[in-house]
Amino acid sequence: METTSGNLASALKIEPGITAIIGSGGKSTLLKTLGLELMRAGGRVLLCTTTHMFPVAGVPWDGSSRRLDSAPWKPGALHVPGCTCEACAGMNRGSICQAGVLDPETGKLSAPAEPLNELAQRFDYVLAEADGSKRLPLKAHATWEPVIPAATANVVWLVGASGLGEPVAEVVHRPELFCERCGCEPTDIATPEHVAQVLNAELRMLNLSNARICLLYTSPSPRDRSLS
Repeated sequence: METTSGNLASALKIEPGITAIIGSGGKSTLLKTLGLELMRAGGRVLLCTTTHMFPVAGVPWDGSSRRLDSAPWKPGALHVPGCTCEACAGMNRGSICQAGVLDPETGKLSAPAEPLNELAQRFDYVLAEADGSKRLPLKAHATWEPVIPAATANVVWLVGASGLGEPVAEVVHRPELFCERCGCEPTDIATPEHVAQVLNAELRMLNLSNARICLLYTSPSPRDRSLS
């Protein structure tokens, strides 16, 4: 993968439109990192999900029942919930917000009420978390996921390097599917070769040959957390 110093959005070649972020734990962090980079470059950015996610910390969402249930924000700027100015309609350059319907029982957001292809007409970038991983660094996809909108311009597939060298059963979401696709056992170590086999199998299965693979150290392994 080509890299660009200090600019993850450029390294991943994020183009305007809808970007679906799939794969391992760390998607919300990547969502926010990309969103802030694109905002600082002058983009109008919307963060959301096509499934369920916890709200992204530090990015405004006023929880109203408006179709666009959020309001853009700039670092250091004040936000008034319910504002209907051009900035709060997503028209201001260099802004970021998040949209979604909040479930008060789980504290998670689901997809925005307004279709993403319509939101994409008012924002330069719509960044959507498109599957779950229970915060584990590696995962295998079930048949019903990821939930990628039809109009998606970019797909970023996150792989957590912190899962490498750890037992599959401890660091993989849906370890049985992972093992099925690479021929290992849940007690085996998740090697780079196993992860590559699963990625290749799923790239073909999901017809995502153009997805950008992002290998990041996303979080400490379960073994590391038990020592802290």
